[in-house]
Amino acid sequence: MALMITDECINCDVCEPECPNQAIYLGEEIYEIDPGKCTECVGHFDEPQCVQVCPVACIPVNPQHVENQESLWAKYRRLQSQ
Repeated sequence: MALMITDECINCDVCEPECPNQAIYLGEEIYEIDPGKCTECVGHFDEPQCVQVCPVACIPVNPQHVENQESLWAKYRRLQSQ
């Protein structure tokens, strides 16, 4: 379940440095999350760090990229081996 940033984002810049997988980047208008790199912090933290620091709660689960814990762990291991 990769996360996504909605258009409610205020570009406060607090989420990007919190991402241990460097999945968050500044898009054309707002921050965006690369679903290929987002593990919801599995392997790093118990909860997604971007969600924890977001002042406007604009980071829900991306319905286009639903994953279970097993696939998130597999993605984490793949990213760590690169």
